[in-house]
Amino acid sequence: MPIVEALNVVKDYDTGDVVVKALRGLDLTVEEGEMIAIMGPSGCGKTTLLNCLSGIDEINSGEIYIEGTGLEGMSDRDKTDHRAKRMGFIFQAYNLLPVLSAVENVELPLLVSGVKTRVAREKALKALELVGLRDWATHKPAELSGGQQQRVTIARALVNEPAIIWADEPTGNLDSENSRQIMELLCRLNEELGQTYIVVTHDESVGHMAHRIVHMDEGVIRSIEHNGKGRSTSIPVAEPVKVALGKGAPQVA
Repeated sequence: MPIVEALNVVKDYDTGDVVVKALRGLDLTVEEGEMIAIMGPSGCGKTTLLNCLSGIDEINSGEIYIEGTGLEGMSDRDKTDHRAKRMGFIFQAYNLLPVLSAVENVELPLLVSGVKTRVAREKALKALELVGLRDWATHKPAELSGGQQQRVTIARALVNEPAIIWADEPTGNLDSENSRQIMELLCRLNEELGQTYIVVTHDESVGHMAHRIVHMDEGVIRSIEHNGKGRSTSIPVAEPVKVALGKGAPQVA
């Protein structure tokens, strides 16, 4: 059974002046333990797809299944609980609290969800060890480099031992060397922990480190490229653009 499945997913944004067709009947299947990269030009719908698949955004029509459970059958609270327990998120902006140390930033999601303080601290230190920052646990974000801050963000995403990691431009604020190191880290964690990684990126070098690249344009999947890393085979997609974006419509990432 796929860990993520999207069937004929449609997502519109009504701005009042124009309806933006962000996703136009999109189908996608992701297998457990796979790392996929979603790529495409600015405004093609890749971040919208990530938000819809993870249950952050509602869809207009279609079906999305996460670990075999349909999102449409979940209440908002159920979705929030599921994200807290089964998902991790990595963003381009590190979103670390500057007044907290690295370990305090990592353990915060656990404390908010009711995990005992001692257990949360143990799990946070273990997560920091996984990303090579155990010795930096007491340092605050301002005392860390950009690459180190992103590693703290990755540790925070890992701390609840999720099944799926969603990453939106995880190397967007990093130079090429730090980008390479972060992606090598994500690939290693994917291999060692068997978690599923869905990565939105504009960087081709990042995309080619994934098992497959999902190429998007104007709200549809144009092709799926297999990178020869032992997962499923390449799936060509010939899906026409059904509706053109209105003139002056806002961009959808």
